[in-house]
Amino acid sequence: MLLKRLVTIFFLIFCTGNVLAKDSPEKSPWTFEAGISAGRPTPIMLNAGVGYKNIFFRAMGGGMYFGTDDFWVGFRGGFAWEFFRELPFTLDLGIGSGYAFAKAPNGYLKALNRANGERMVRSYNYKEALDISPEIRASIYGIFTYIAIPVHCFMKHDEPTVLWQVGYAYRF
Repeated sequence: MLLKRLVTIFFLIFCTGNVLAKDSPEKSPWTFEAGISAGRPTPIMLNAGVGYKNIFFRAMGGGMYFGTDDFWVGFRGGFAWEFFRELPFTLDLGIGSGYAFAKAPNGYLKALNRANGERMVRSYNYKEALDISPEIRASIYGIFTYIAIPVHCFMKHDEPTVLWQVGYAYRF
């Protein structure tokens, strides 16, 4: 089900980009992109970006809801300087920030509460992170890898060490 949705989103992004693309000898200073990625800490994210010459802003977000104590959500955004803009390969260096929250059921803790007849502990696990990170992103023909290393975490609960994403972004 999820794979079917991802393929449909990718197909729509690709078709929209082809419709909006125009053949002209002069290259516009504006660049737009849309795509999808998978990684850590948010498993699946939709990506959007806008750039003017070599300065680029990207925003990513995603979430999934399975029930009261079973969901995840995450957002990231950042500014980057893009190198090799005229080539099919680009390298972006920048700074960004993000927030991620996940909650999942814990069968052991639920059983402990049931055995005691009252709620003694939370019956779920959770992770939460809010950070500022330097970022690097390498892309070739739309396929990209993105790495961010948090230098400051505002929430000191399960601090991530390396954040990464792998995906596809269509430029137009």
